[in-house]
Amino acid sequence: MKTIDLRSDTITKPTPKMREAMASAKVGDDVYREDPTVNRLEEISADLLGKEAGLFLPSGTMGNLAAILAHCGRGDEVILGDLAHTFLFEAGGISALGGVHPHTIPNQADGTLRLEDIENAIRPDDAHFPPTRLITLENTHNRCGGSPLTVEYTQQVGDLARKQGLKLHLDGARIFNAAVALGVEPAELTAPVDSVTFCLSKGLAAPVGAVLCGSEEFIAQARRIRKQLGGGMRQAGIIAAAGIVALETILPRLGEDHARARLLAHRLADIPQLQLEPDTPATNMVYCALREDVPLDAPQVAEKLREHSVLVGATSQRRFRLVTHYWIEEADVEKVSAAFEEVFSA
Repeated sequence: MKTIDLRSDTITKPTPKMREAMASAKVGDDVYREDPTVNRLEEISADLLGKEAGLFLPSGTMGNLAAILAHCGRGDEVILGDLAHTFLFEAGGISALGGVHPHTIPNQADGTLRLEDIENAIRPDDAHFPPTRLITLENTHNRCGGSPLTVEYTQQVGDLARKQGLKLHLDGARIFNAAVALGVEPAELTAPVDSVTFCLSKGLAAPVGAVLCGSEEFIAQARRIRKQLGGGMRQAGIIAAAGIVALETILPRLGEDHARARLLAHRLADIPQLQLEPDTPATNMVYCALREDVPLDAPQVAEKLREHSVLVGATSQRRFRLVTHYWIEEADVEKVSAAFEEVFSA
């Protein structure tokens, strides 16, 4: 029986076209800037996001880390949301490896940071305080329902950053999902930012990798930091080839994942034991919770669903995250809802 895995879009396996491209990729030494496939991926990525240059990295976490270390020095401070991926799920790398101090402010339900909160978090020029250097945003916002940040909002934060002499970094792990959901070009969402990272190994279904984009000067500094972090790769064109195929063939069909997420939400809404979160799904993530009268908790339900070959993420004792992706078909959605119903009726 097929296992239907909705825990994340990171579990996607490469498509047959990706495997073919990987097998036949032209390669060279990327640390010497001689891998033609990596160079092409970086150029395509920068062009898509309206930036001068790109840098291929093993992961989005390393991309965010390299970006923040390129913008900030030891003892500097970055303003970010209290639900930001960089704050919650990147092992404290900016502090442990860069000596950068995180100043968290509340994420709103839609993933935004209030402009007033950002402005109030900016430190005055005082020897007692770490200097504020950077603001980071996340689009789409994982822990806030996969919500996309709009062009208008990102521009407002960019204007504030420039007014205060700060840089703006965007964790755009799923930036293309945001663009599809909002019906805009990706470069419109990234125009106000100084740097942006996106993941190839999430909704884009490539096996590994991320790309960091920004100005030529910024990417030169980030390239040096990538080397310091152990991220310098050699014949990396073998994996970069899958990334090129992802941008050419998976990106144009991301809307199908969103459609299946909406269908999934519609089916789950009919199950009395579940309560959908408001406005879910915004993109390819469905968030729901167990109603108060359900005796099981979310991890217990997830374990019982596993017996039906359905894998879901329990993000708390009562909350679930279900993520659609390239390998989820419409028939799978029906099987997932049926599995929930069987678990609750047992």
